[in-house]
Amino acid sequence: MKTLRLILGDQLNENHSWFSSVDDQILYCIFEMRQETDYVQHHIQKVIGFFAAMRAFGERLKDKGHRVHYFKINDAKNHQNLEKNIKLLIEQNNIGHFEYQAPDEYRLDEQMRTICSAIKISYKCHDSEHFLTTRGELSSFFEGKKQLLMERFYRYMRKKHHILMVGEQPEGGIWNYDHNNRKKWKGSPEIPIYKAFKNETKTICDDIVKSKIKTIGHFKGPFFEYPINLKQAQHQLSYFCKNLLPYFGDYQDALHSDEVYLFHSRLSFAMNLKIISPKEVIYAVLNEYKKNKEAVTIAQVEGFIRQVIGWREYMRGMYWKEMPVYKGLNELENHEKIPDFFWTGKTKMNCLEKTIKNSLDHAYAHHIQRLMITGNYLLLTQTHPDDVDDWYLGIYIDALQWVQLPNTRGMSQYADGGKIATKPYVSSGSYINKMSNYCSSCQYNVKERLGPNACPFNSLYWNFLDDKKQKLAKNQRMRMMYSVLNKFSSEEVHKIKLRASEIMSNPENY
Repeated sequence: MKTLRLILGDQLNENHSWFSSVDDQILYCIFEMRQETDYVQHHIQKVIGFFAAMRAFGERLKDKGHRVHYFKINDAKNHQNLEKNIKLLIEQNNIGHFEYQAPDEYRLDEQMRTICSAIKISYKCHDSEHFLTTRGELSSFFEGKKQLLMERFYRYMRKKHHILMVGEQPEGGIWNYDHNNRKKWKGSPEIPIYKAFKNETKTICDDIVKSKIKTIGHFKGPFFEYPINLKQAQHQLSYFCKNLLPYFGDYQDALHSDEVYLFHSRLSFAMNLKIISPKEVIYAVLNEYKKNKEAVTIAQVEGFIRQVIGWREYMRGMYWKEMPVYKGLNELENHEKIPDFFWTGKTKMNCLEKTIKNSLDHAYAHHIQRLMITGNYLLLTQTHPDDVDDWYLGIYIDALQWVQLPNTRGMSQYADGGKIATKPYVSSGSYINKMSNYCSSCQYNVKERLGPNACPFNSLYWNFLDDKKQKLAKNQRMRMMYSVLNKFSSEEVHKIKLRASEIMSNPENY
């Protein structure tokens, strides 16, 4: 019986068991589709990257002897829709059985269920063989518990996979070295030049122009520099372990106006397309640590491992536990529109200008830039979570809804009321000044709360606390800041709220 197997654009795992043997009765299909380029407006580099990786994967399968039907974006027979393309290939190739890997986005999971009901042939869903947990594992772990703390899940993952463990105890005596991961980078140690790949893009760029896909951001070209296949991802991983890992943990939260990547790995794009597995990444890091403990301390390694087996797996588990209701949560009842400068970077606030322009230029920002610069500003200005989701999902090269949504709507915007974060991640300008050099070259004074030269984050912060007092004042982690706010005179609070209102009403002026 002839079988059709679907490979989605984020399922580019050449080590999947599907490919362990060649069978001429199996036809693999990969589609570039307007359905996927248009559901949100994506960064130009994101579209280029997906198409480049998908095309490379299709050619890799062909080189191994597999039969592959690949629809490029402008192919005449491409219906630009998943269901229509699958039905076309079933009919054209006399397919009797259909198989697919479980999608990681809820909308595609629902679409696949609809397609399987409509095709009227036998079908089977397979695991993607990528993650270290099942979809429902986190939900089972937290069953009956009131708080869904990532730290508890992270410790469970460490024990389950015996990572940085000595028997039942954590190596080094403590589970989490987060307190070691908050150093400000001041120009030393020197940051190595990041590894850049020379992936040709001209044909893809021409195809994008011809198909009139609307994108955001910039691409200077001529090469796409992120890894698009397993070999490149492995080179990227090796480069990270040898050159960046020795300092990663110390400076993973640091921010700097002259550095885009600092000591971060730049592996998230390849990981989220399943080009390289989290298990391979983790064990490469652990091996480097074991070989070179003089240069790579446990604090560097634990900080990285926590991001992969902690946050990454936790966010995916929370996504599947809470969807589809999660996408509509707006616990703080925020309704403001996202400012226009989020699409241009034209703002007087140096931290936002640098972070947004880096995002537009590179389709990248690291987690603290996303959380405490752009995310912080959008929460303080009480932006509607739908706008926030669309911006983050579109602008970042590694953004897929399963990881973007719980990070933005949950961790960043507190729109879920505390399912993920135990408090809103908001701050005045003081945190930004502590972790970066942004404030030293900004026209605003980070130490002033009021007046035309005062950092906008300061009045926005205290205004936010006052506006959301009814919802947040009972949060134990917010009590200290509310005790400070309660000491302000009514006149000062009034002035703070006037300035915050002016900033929120006219964001393009600041």
